Amino acid sequence: MPAPDLVFRHADPEDEPGAALLRGMAAEIAELYEGLEIDAPDMPAAGPELLRPEAGGAFLLGWEGEQAICCGALKRLDDEACEVKRMFVAPDARGRGVARALLRALEDAARDLGYAVARLDTGPRQPHAQGLYEAEGYVAIANFNANPMATFFGEKRL
Repeated sequence: MPAPDLVFRHADPEDEPGAALLRGMAAEIAELYEGLEIDAPDMPAAGPELLRPEAGGAFLLGWEGEQAICCGALKRLDDEACEVKRMFVAPDARGRGVARALLRALEDAARDLGYAVARLDTGPRQPHAQGLYEAEGYVAIANFNANPMATFFGEKRL
């Protein structure tokens, strides 16, 4: 269970400390998937410009006291659907339900933005992520974003 003082706030993905969490996520993905660059041209686009409110997106930081321990984002797909992107929990904050709380906060933000559907994906070396998504009601759908590394594509009605 996450700490009772876990608070989610909107932020800009290029500002610290969110940018540091994003770098940590990119490094972890590169390690898991042997050098994969999440911003490579063959990967689904999710640059900072797509994660801001003016693009129909959002970027959230999860704070425990004065420390940002997780981040996640939303990217607009169309008027009805968004994609959950860039979910990351700092290693020392894992195993306490922070990822579940982050996913729920992102879903709340998606509803606030008027989205009726959230979609996401994950790869074969992240079975814990797929398990979380399925436990939170995401059902398998067809590949919606051409992510060459993903093996699970999920959708949830909000």
